[in-house]
Amino acid sequence: MNKKKILIITIIVFIVIFGVYLVIASSNKKVNTKKNQITTKSNNQTVTSQESSSTTDIIINKKDITSIAKFYKYKSGNIDMEVMAVKATDGTIRTALNTCQVCYDSGRGYYKQQGDNMVCQNCGNKFNVNQIEKIKGGCNPVPVLAENKTETTDTITISKGYLDSQKSYFENWKK
Repeated sequence: MNKKKILIITIIVFIVIFGVYLVIASSNKKVNTKKNQITTKSNNQTVTSQESSSTTDIIINKKDITSIAKFYKYKSGNIDMEVMAVKATDGTIRTALNTCQVCYDSGRGYYKQQGDNMVCQNCGNKFNVNQIEKIKGGCNPVPVLAENKTETTDTITISKGYLDSQKSYFENWKK
């Protein structure tokens, strides 16, 4: 083969590969509106988080909530957020933003579960899951109160509008 034919074939192969790359890259950028569940092991506990698209509300299936907190990820613009849901000993499901009312500005004011307690990763304060939504103020999770969510027999819905209005709690979040 002469050099001209090799050059033309090389250019055609490059164009085809580049075209395939563009198709794959554009299909990966599409917004996924389905919720994806992620489960990891941490400190001998299973930690489950739910990914949520920033274009939708967070919908929590009550049957999925146990005494082990589940964390629902949310993105408001370029700010990552999280909502926690856990079943208290009285059987009610408690919800809160996974950020501390005092320590949020530190970036490490988020919670991890140890037994029946949520522990602030900034100051170490332990907060019993039965107190979530019951105590406001102080070093504890920001409650998502009844007026900020919609409950049915099977689900708890936390609206995109409410979540977006709370993003200042997460501006320095370093989770």
